[in-house]
Amino acid sequence: MRHNKKRGMKLGTDASHTKAMKRSLVASLLANDRIKTLDVRAKAIRPDVDKVITWAKKGDLHSRRLAIAKIGDKEIVREVFEKAAQGMWADRNGGYTRIMKLGPRKGDAAEVVIIELVTEPVKGAKAETTVTKVEPVEEAAAEETTEE
Repeated sequence: MRHNKKRGMKLGTDASHTKAMKRSLVASLLANDRIKTLDVRAKAIRPDVDKVITWAKKGDLHSRRLAIAKIGDKEIVREVFEKAAQGMWADRNGGYTRIMKLGPRKGDAAEVVIIELVTEPVKGAKAETTVTKVEPVEEAAAEETTEE
């Protein structure tokens, strides 16, 4: 049976501690742009960071209140919303974080990673997806008929 089974990773603690730890990690990542943590914790906070940045890109009052409820710090939310208003993630439709593995920790061999916010623009997404018109082909066929 599935009584009292909640979604998401438990991260080895009870639900209230997991919620507080994720809130703290998200706030630290948004404040510092890069943090060093364990692999499972980084993977657990990635959706929360994406939600907050998506709210920041919307920029309305309701989104700001949702972000304050998720993070718990008005100053960090203000900074994230200012970055989004300046167009930091304007060309990106997701994938706002990057996880780079550092290797196992010495004491317990837990996988340590760096999770950071991606600030680079998307490489050539608009240039590669442009569709060419059929008109040049028709012009070439029209030139051949006029030469004969």
